[in-house]
Amino acid sequence: MPSEFLPVSKQEMLDRGINQLDFIYISGDAYVDHPSFGPAIISRTLQLHGFTVGMIAQPDWKDKASIQLFGEPKLGFLISSGNMDSMVNHYYVSKKKRQNDAYTPGGEAGKRPDHATVVYSNLVRQTYRNTPIIIGGIEASLRRMAHYDYWSDSFKRSILLDSQADLISYGMGEQSIVEIAQALQSGIHVRDITFIKGTVYKTKVIEGIYDSIMLPSFESMKQQKEIYAKSFMVQYANTDPFNGKTLIESYPNGQYVVQNPPQPPLTTEEMDTAYALPYMRTYHPSYEEKGGVPAIAEIKFSLISNRGCFGGCNFCALTFHQGRIMQVRSHNSILEEAQELTKDLDFKGYIHDVGGPTANFRQPSCEKQMTHGVCKNKQCLFPEPCKNLIVDHSDYLDLLRKLRKIPKVKKVFIRSGIRFDYLMEDQDDSFFKELIEHHVSGQLKVAPEHISDAVLSKMGKPQKSVYQRFTDKYYKLNEKAGKNQFLVPYLMSSHPGSSLKEAIELAEYLRDLGYMPEQVQDFYPTPSTLSTVMYYTELDPRTMTKVYVPKNPHEKAMQRALIQYRNPNNYDLVMEALKKAGREDLIGFDKKCLIKPRRLSAQKGTDYKNKTKITKNTTGSKSEKSNSKGVPTPKSVHTTKSTVVDKKKKTIRNVHKKK
Repeated sequence: MPSEFLPVSKQEMLDRGINQLDFIYISGDAYVDHPSFGPAIISRTLQLHGFTVGMIAQPDWKDKASIQLFGEPKLGFLISSGNMDSMVNHYYVSKKKRQNDAYTPGGEAGKRPDHATVVYSNLVRQTYRNTPIIIGGIEASLRRMAHYDYWSDSFKRSILLDSQADLISYGMGEQSIVEIAQALQSGIHVRDITFIKGTVYKTKVIEGIYDSIMLPSFESMKQQKEIYAKSFMVQYANTDPFNGKTLIESYPNGQYVVQNPPQPPLTTEEMDTAYALPYMRTYHPSYEEKGGVPAIAEIKFSLISNRGCFGGCNFCALTFHQGRIMQVRSHNSILEEAQELTKDLDFKGYIHDVGGPTANFRQPSCEKQMTHGVCKNKQCLFPEPCKNLIVDHSDYLDLLRKLRKIPKVKKVFIRSGIRFDYLMEDQDDSFFKELIEHHVSGQLKVAPEHISDAVLSKMGKPQKSVYQRFTDKYYKLNEKAGKNQFLVPYLMSSHPGSSLKEAIELAEYLRDLGYMPEQVQDFYPTPSTLSTVMYYTELDPRTMTKVYVPKNPHEKAMQRALIQYRNPNNYDLVMEALKKAGREDLIGFDKKCLIKPRRLSAQKGTDYKNKTKITKNTTGSKSEKSNSKGVPTPKSVHTTKSTVVDKKKKTIRNVHKKK
């Protein structure tokens, strides 16, 4: 198979002796031919099976001519928003627009529309009325059934209907897209392709659908949130390829959307094949003059070793997209790719990552999964690790040792998530010790997300005590190894279940650590997660009990400010939050206090406690800037001695170091 980019113009198509392409792939991302990009995997997989594919990246959605570059394809259009949901790509959780886009040449924002899959698909349908349209990727996959849309604050029907597409290929899609292509090639009309796993189709006739579950109607879910919560749990329990049922959702005018069970997990041999296809492993050269595509920097010298995750975090959509069954590449496949990385002129000896959604998962969580599937109503790690859980890091450790021995490789880092609760279940410390000795670049990023057990239970995360045991062991092993490496915890504010009480509890924990995070992630309600259902319905769909949900932007700003309470710009929000929660005991000069009291008179005055002149008080004014997540925060200028000291200590406090 020739190693070259797919055609991006009609002339390139003709130069390769192709008069009409089998498929045209329209993507919201720039064209990057790398296995970390879904469009590349799907198009190369089709190419492997003898189909021709042309690429239209980031077309002008206001101009029909932009999707007519190649003319009409023989078999159909493939459409996705790219590697991200277009709304997440465009907007911060505050719904403010992002200023850049890592998946666009030069990082330029605004090169794809909102709800890109729907817009592109409708543009194609207006131009080619009878050509099959198959949508896929993360946006289509997670919006395949009726869902809550955070950005419009509305309950939306299946993206299949709004897009006017014929089929959704959901999940990772390699198997289903080949079966769809072969069915179309054999002459089967797209409306009759109703039998392929990993697909969603629309119909007006449901008689004869075998072993199915009828979900509540769209109209009933739209009217009553609790009905949607119950429906979602049925969907959640049927995401497994071995025991998942066909799901049917009804719409007005006799329309039905039917979801077939997921495609089977790829075998190791199939995974190896998918990652050994002749990718160019970089962006299209036409983007060079704009500085290339920024997203390539994160993955250029990283290795994907697995797919899927049995961690089951409630705010994560992996269960719906990649599934809970682990799929892994062989050592030889990964080592061969690593050898290729060392030949790159830009390679400096550092492999940036070896992992996937969770780096230290390299086998199914239990023996029964590959024959009977995952448990429908039970998690592998939450609320406690299952007694049938297989905890074994030996295969991953063996892989890392082999990678370290490759000539020209100086260091192999692990930057994708380490599931610390799984690590703590391992009775053999070999991996933990070698992780610290060889694979941490000065600091290890982990994701406790919160420390309040009440919030962690809503997140589907382990209790605070588990994280504390992990941190203690981490620092003890560092000390034994003669290392001075830190932990950097990812933290989330305003998740369902978190009130000001829990936010203050987190602030006190950070106070005791002497740590202030540089970045805080506000909970982002993306489609098809348990946490998003909690946010929308204010019910926990697992138990149908009420859940407190912080939705008011000002309260969310207070919760976020509490996590960064040492930032002088957050003083007023922290003060307000503490007073509102009845925690004035945390305002004072004791070492347990979060902030000091302050007395101001009008526009000028003196902080009598610190005898420091205050030249200006801009309390309550709005900052022109946003924090790292784009949410505006109240800005105030308070130049006291204590804040000057805090600024000087910032470099000390931006790591999680054990006292």
